[in-house]
Amino acid sequence: MPTDITPAGQNTLDSFVQHSRPPPVPVAISQEIRDRGSTFTATIYRASTVAEVQRCVKYLAKVVHGPRLASHEISAWRCMVLKPGKSGLGGPDDFEIITGSNDDGEKWAGSKILRVMENQSIIDAVVVVSRWYGGTMLGPARFTHIETCASEVCRVFKKNEEIADCLSTLTTLDDILADLRAELTEKRALTEPDYASWIESDLPRARRLIKARENAIKSVKLALRKLNEEPPKQSEEDKPRA
Repeated sequence: MPTDITPAGQNTLDSFVQHSRPPPVPVAISQEIRDRGSTFTATIYRASTVAEVQRCVKYLAKVVHGPRLASHEISAWRCMVLKPGKSGLGGPDDFEIITGSNDDGEKWAGSKILRVMENQSIIDAVVVVSRWYGGTMLGPARFTHIETCASEVCRVFKKNEEIADCLSTLTTLDDILADLRAELTEKRALTEPDYASWIESDLPRARRLIKARENAIKSVKLALRKLNEEPPKQSEEDKPRA
């Protein structure tokens, strides 16, 4: 059975302004679909609890769409939460996914959105498909429009999640690499070359080594100067592959 998550009471922009938290920000909004006078559009928000789901749906319905209320604000959500009595230290088994939907008068529509979210493995989000009824009943076509709008915003949400994961992984790997380089530099500094053991018997070698060191210093200085003067360029391994 659909779950009614609409809180009682009048909801206005003032009620959100009075809260210290900023209003919900959508991750994506779909293109409008128009059919025989009806208009459909989907909005997806991040939401990790049912309370956040309620807040997002209420804000969209009463504030964003306040000047032109939708006939139906159909919603579905999937949130990963701690199981009762669990701390999260036990790993994935400490968590469970709770799901729900609200038809808001459009019978069976909420479950259609929920199925789209499940098929795309969307977690910690709420999708709201708003419909403005145009006076003509659309029959099964309305479900196609609802699913199309929901799929569009879910794809954007999924892509954003993948981008965030990649950025986080790259940053972590860069930090690990920097730490390893620092450790290597430190160990090299503690193990200084023993020039004294051979320099007396091989001065030509020492002079060649001095020249090589001077050239290396010049090369590094030149590279640093170029980097300071030019915008950074992508390395070959960072460039997108076809």
